Order: sequence, then structure tokens, then C-alpha cells
Amino acid sequence: MLFHGSYTALLTPFKDSKVDFDAYRKLIDFQIENGTHGLVPVGTTGESPTLSHEEHKKLVEVCINQTNGRVPVIAGAGSNSTNEAVDFVRHACSAGADGLLVVTPYYNKPTQLGLIAHYNELIKNSSKPIIIYDIPGRSVIKMNDSTMAKLAENDLIVGVKDATADLARPTRLQNLIGEDFIQLSGEDGTALAYLAAGGHGCISVTSNIAPKLLSSMHNAWKQGDISTAQDINKKLMPLHDALFYETSPGPLKYAASLLGLCSSEARLPIVEIEEVSKSNVKDALGKAGLI
Repeated sequence: MLFHGSYTALLTPFKDSKVDFDAYRKLIDFQIENGTHGLVPVGTTGESPTLSHEEHKKLVEVCINQTNGRVPVIAGAGSNSTNEAVDFVRHACSAGADGLLVVTPYYNKPTQLGLIAHYNELIKNSSKPIIIYDIPGRSVIKMNDSTMAKLAENDLIVGVKDATADLARPTRLQNLIGEDFIQLSGEDGTALAYLAAGGHGCISVTSNIAPKLLSSMHNAWKQGDISTAQDINKKLMPLHDALFYETSPGPLKYAASLLGLCSSEARLPIVEIEEVSKSNVKDALGKAGLI
């Protein structure tokens, strides 16, 4: 299968309000050295809404160059403006991304017909496979299963990043679209259960700071070692929860700073997390054996 296992929704390190590309390159190497199966730059975890277009494109280019073919790169290429998304799609394709992650247009609240029209424009301008990103908690709208099936009739629409936490959905989509349609969880806390329901992997927030544990969990699952996968999942559950005590990626940035991966700096309107959240993050990192 084209994309499967543990993919990291890469955070974007900042230093003095600018992208810290040195820390970013080190983070990419840290991920690959610890078994991460693929990388996803400039998604929501990468604070894409506050990146300039120039920063967005450079982050994609640097990720592809630093990865150097060691693992697949699925570049974030979404926008609530179809024209902007087309620009990001064209750029990511020319930069050499292996795939594209395209979120449903947030804030605009398009109809299901509007969603089909949006993705059809992207298909026309893409030479790479597209993963639909369905995250109604942030975008407000949800893509219906029937809409997804209609889009999947095109060979370039190869899968979904599903952040609905609907654990019946992978099975429904298998029945509707088929088992070759790639289903990646977008929600760490239910990722293992998602695999059990027919999913193929996860685009993970937690794997920014626990890449080895999460790649090991997915490897164990694939090898049929259910008990090991469950043990790792249990160990990480407090961390999955702690990283969302406040709006992501605030807690993640703080956790990454404790591990020396980058500074805790985020861009407004994301602010430094409160002391109680810091305490929860530290405690969860300890329970996971990361500090």
C-alpha cells in the first residue's frame, strides 16, 4: 500500500518569530532515525494557517530535500480558497512530494457539491496522489461517505486522513470504496482502534516527540503482535491526552522544548500553555518514559 503506518504531522519550529530551519532539519532526521514511516509537513500541527505562502513552500521543499527519499513525504496543500490550494498543489508536485494532504475548505462551509468541485479543481492540477483531510472539529463541515466515494472514482484520490474519531467509519468506507482506499487516522487516542476497524495507519501529532514508540506500535500491529501494540498504546495514552489539554500545537511545542527538539515558540493566536498544562505534559512524558 502506498501510504501506511506511522506518519508524523510535523510541527514547525520557530525562533524569534521566524521559521527555525536548522531545528526543522534536525527534527526530520530524528523522525527518520526513529523509524517513522512518513512525514507530513505544513499541516495544522505545522501551524499552516499562520505561515506565509513563501514559508509554506520552503518548508515543503526543505522537508523533501532533507528526507532525500528515505521515507515518503505527504505535503500539506490545503486552503479554504480553491485557487490558493491549486497553487500549493502545483508547487508540492513540482517540489517532488510523494503525495498531497488537502483539508476540506474550512470556514466557508461548502456543500457536498462544493467539496466535489473543490477537489476536482485540485485533481486537474495535480500529478501526485491526494489524501482528503476530513476534520470537522476544525473545518466545521464533514465530508459524507458518499461524497468521498464519488471523489475516489478518480485515481488521484487515494485515501483519507480521518479526524472524526468515528471508529465505525473505516469499515463503512471499505464496504463503499474498497480495501485499497488508504485510511489514515488523524486522532492519536483512537489510532489503534482505527487499525482494528480496517484503517491503515495514522498521521500523528504525538509522533513528533515519540516517533520510535509509535512506529513500533504500528509495526507490532502489522506483524500481528497485538499485545505489544496494546502495551505501547496504553503507555502513550496519557501523552495523547496531555497534548490536547490546550489547543494543539501549544502543548506539543512545550513537550518538544523539554526534549530539546526546538523552542516552545508558536505563532499567535497560539500562546504559551498554562502552568497546569505544563505539569500535565511533563507528567505524561514521564509515564511514556521519554523524560
